[in-house]
Amino acid sequence: MKLGGKKVEVGGRLIRIGRLSAEGFEFVDDPEAILTDIVKITSGMDLFTFIQRLPATTPEYNYPMEWDNVAAIPISTFEHWWTRQIDGKTRNMVRRSEKKGLVIREVAFDDALVKGIWEIYNECPVRQGRPFPHYGKDIEAVRQMSGTFLDSSIFIGALLGEKLVGFVKLTVDTTSSQAAVMHIISLVQHRDKAPMNALIAASVKACESRAIPYLVYSKFSYWKKQRDGLSAFKEHNGFQRFDVPRYYVPLTRFGGFAFRLGLQHGVLRTIPEPLVVSLRRFRQTWHERKSVVVSRTF
Repeated sequence: MKLGGKKVEVGGRLIRIGRLSAEGFEFVDDPEAILTDIVKITSGMDLFTFIQRLPATTPEYNYPMEWDNVAAIPISTFEHWWTRQIDGKTRNMVRRSEKKGLVIREVAFDDALVKGIWEIYNECPVRQGRPFPHYGKDIEAVRQMSGTFLDSSIFIGALLGEKLVGFVKLTVDTTSSQAAVMHIISLVQHRDKAPMNALIAASVKACESRAIPYLVYSKFSYWKKQRDGLSAFKEHNGFQRFDVPRYYVPLTRFGGFAFRLGLQHGVLRTIPEPLVVSLRRFRQTWHERKSVVVSRTF
């Protein structure tokens, strides 16, 4: 549904929570307009949630809230990022990509890019210890999925000759205060060429050239998730944690009651952290072994 000019989705079984469909790439600029539209329809929402965008890290509204976080690089100049915000190891990784023959440049969204993305998505069924959701999609599905927000997106490709080895899609918000990583991925078989580090470096340059002050890459930390490869990658590439307000606006009496009890996070929050970590490790091992069996079968 579209509310206040923004596309909103509603999820949850016990508690129905509405939020922007493209949260993190789009933001609520006028919460009252959305709330007014919600009142006019039978939305089925108990709560509506939204997050403030950078650089606003202090609460601007009087709605019930809690703290959330984002991973972001404050951008001044590429030189500052290169010399002050990353370490020598990361600089060497970026240099390695050039020595290995990778060319990193902004690319158009065309048939060649879609085909390259499709090939990357279908390289392997498991990534980061879990089933990769885009594995097995046909090329038209990939075109539709990758072709969102074209008017506000920047595509950067890592090319080895004519072959797409990796890419990043950056989506710029309406105020041009941030460019958010919508997707970044590369071929596993070419990870020795450090395409991911090179793509982040190119993203910093893209922000600098457009005077965009923040490069954002989702969250810096997730609930009950210990440090992993992705969080280490973000930190090594200069991303910092910024705490930002997340608002929960009760739309029903039950919604207000649920928020006070913290039920908006679901029952998983009640599981002890050591058990969550053990279950996550088991899931990763299971998927990795299953992937090996499938590859041997074929």
